[in-house]
Amino acid sequence: MNLDEINTRGLVLLGCGKMGSAMLQGWLETGIAAQSVWVNDPNPSDWLKATGVHLNAGLPVDPAIVLVAVKPQMMGAALPSLVALGNGTTLFLSVAAGVTLAHYAQVLGAQTPIIRAMPNTPAAVSRGITAMCHNLHATEAHLQLAEALLGAVGQVVRLEGEHQMDAVTGLSGSGPAYVFHMIEAMAQAGEAVGLAPDLAMTLARATVCGAGELAHQAPETAAQLRINVTSPGGTTAAGLAVLMAELPDLMTRTVTAACDRSKELGE
Repeated sequence: MNLDEINTRGLVLLGCGKMGSAMLQGWLETGIAAQSVWVNDPNPSDWLKATGVHLNAGLPVDPAIVLVAVKPQMMGAALPSLVALGNGTTLFLSVAAGVTLAHYAQVLGAQTPIIRAMPNTPAAVSRGITAMCHNLHATEAHLQLAEALLGAVGQVVRLEGEHQMDAVTGLSGSGPAYVFHMIEAMAQAGEAVGLAPDLAMTLARATVCGAGELAHQAPETAAQLRINVTSPGGTTAAGLAVLMAELPDLMTRTVTAACDRSKELGE
């Protein structure tokens, strides 16, 4: 199974909010034909209407893949419309937080090939990372197809199993918000030491974005990059003495809280 098969059999996208739109844009740019895509979304954006995809129309009989991108609270109403495609050769790929493989199998049928994935919002600029797990009916070909689709918006990793999905949700799924808040906090700190608000925010955003890109491109570990810019007895060392005394425990508690909430959503 490959992207050519999608152009032949079709791809169904259930829900096209920010994440679904980011993925769809990536697919169209990598060669999936708009006429091979069916999108069901109750409130389509103007951008979506202009893509040329089949919008809220009758679905193909045997699509290669159905990607489920609706919010978890909408799943109960949306998923039953796809039951006819279960227990067949159609792969179901879910990017909905907290909805388990077992739940999909219960609704769609026990023989349905299912992959569960957790992307994050940097997918909107093709810099996301997605972790995925699967049930026993998803083949290696299915996994490679999912990787090809998800790889259009960033990096893809495979998990050992679904038991790791809540941890992924707490770390990379929710993680962009932690970084955005770090930018806010750095800008507020800049104001506290005498910078104008606009200047403090400009410096904070550029610093975080630049450091992230350096971490992305450099061969060194994050720890080594930190050491590289920390002169003994210097200004960075003084700042890190405060941050490193509190941040590791704070971040562990932050990720744990998000992980625990993900588990609650899946119950």
